[in-house]
Amino acid sequence: MSLTDLPKEDRLKLMSFVCSFAWADLEIQETEREMIRKLVKQLGLEADEVDQVEAWLEVPPMAEEVDPQDIPYEHRQLFLNVALQMVGADGVIDSAEMENLSLLEQLLR
Repeated sequence: MSLTDLPKEDRLKLMSFVCSFAWADLEIQETEREMIRKLVKQLGLEADEVDQVEAWLEVPPMAEEVDPQDIPYEHRQLFLNVALQMVGADGVIDSAEMENLSLLEQLLR
């Protein structure tokens, strides 16, 4: 499954996870912002959804917005792949990012 195959109702959910991973080290680097904005375009988000993602670039999503149990089974690998891309987007993978990624992987099994 690719990003363009992701149902509309799951696109913003994916972006909440991506933004939460960008915040794992407590700051968002410019390369991470660029990746997020590129994903927004690829997903074809609507204006209100783009506004929500931009808000998450200023303040991380709340914990209840990023519950791995809310990810449909058939989309879990895609979410995990995109999270992995986000973790490596700035060229630096710190321990908090790896811990979050590992936890997500475990919860999605």
